[in-house]
Amino acid sequence: MASKFVKILEKTIDYAVPVGISVALVIWLFKKVNFTDVWHTIQAGVNIWCIIGMMVLTTLSHISRGVRWGIQLRAAGVPRMPWLGETIPIFGAYALNLVFPRLGEVWRCVYVSRSQHVKLSTVVGTDIGDRGSDAVVVLMMTVVTLFVSRRAIDRFIARYGVGQDIWHTVSDIWLWVGVIAVVAVLYALLHYGRKLSLIAKIDGSLNNVWNGFRVLFTMKGRGMYLILTLCIWTCYFMEFYVMMYAFPFMKPLIDGHGMAHGFAPGLVAYVFGAWSMAIPSNGGLGPWNLAVMFALSLYGISDTQGAAFTMTFWSTQSVWLVIQGLFAAGYVMRQKRRDALAAKQSDPAAQEIEAAEAKITPAAHN
Repeated sequence: MASKFVKILEKTIDYAVPVGISVALVIWLFKKVNFTDVWHTIQAGVNIWCIIGMMVLTTLSHISRGVRWGIQLRAAGVPRMPWLGETIPIFGAYALNLVFPRLGEVWRCVYVSRSQHVKLSTVVGTDIGDRGSDAVVVLMMTVVTLFVSRRAIDRFIARYGVGQDIWHTVSDIWLWVGVIAVVAVLYALLHYGRKLSLIAKIDGSLNNVWNGFRVLFTMKGRGMYLILTLCIWTCYFMEFYVMMYAFPFMKPLIDGHGMAHGFAPGLVAYVFGAWSMAIPSNGGLGPWNLAVMFALSLYGISDTQGAAFTMTFWSTQSVWLVIQGLFAAGYVMRQKRRDALAAKQSDPAAQEIEAAEAKITPAAHN
């Protein structure tokens, strides 16, 4: 009974905390910004072709991510899937993440595990590797941003206490000593406590996860994996950059001196938004909007304008993600029917029963 209560409590926390964060930040956003002004700003003119371009780039990024994940899955022993079969889990995952954070990651791993008849822990390992390579790219983009847009970052650190706090925290040697100590303790528990049944199970699962992750370093097609990674993140950034052209008030950030045709402020705002995705929320709603608004404010974009940009971007992209998710659901249902029909046709007993029923039916009518 107690264990059931704990599981229910854990599930409630898993779902309630992200939703609570999203709701709280959206309420705060509504208090901070006059949304009547935001609506008037949107009505003043939004380039629909930029929105369509963003949707095309979103689709290309998801196809590239699906094909890239397929390279990793095959290296981990998962049978080869057609490119559409590799992309469908990505479509479904991003749509489900709008409902509950991380739910999409769970679903895509379970879907591939069941449809391809492989261990779930192995698929989870490839998913961790997939997201791990993304984390490396975000870190690299952050480093580039620090050099390319040093003035904006300096303004952030100088003007806001949170910027100074982040800088002091990251540069604190004791933080890294603590991280190393925690890793060492976990390693010691797993290494020296293998005889304990619980540790043995955890260790076995982690080994399967590691086997799915380490293929990144040994698999065939590493060159293509890198190319697809570049393609994914180029599409991600270009989605943001193209949307900057959708609003007249973003023109100073594109044409202004030292703005590199909008790439410098776009990169800063994009990186701020990318880091905000570490906060659990529904599709980034709340944390992403506020992070991007804050970054744009460093370049003189008002809260009203920033809210108009982020809400239009988030809402139109979310609609497109839902459409992709519905397409994925239709594909999965169709695939299940095809698999059921194939299983029925390959089962001699089922064929005999069907033939007998076919003979009985006319007789019954007569």
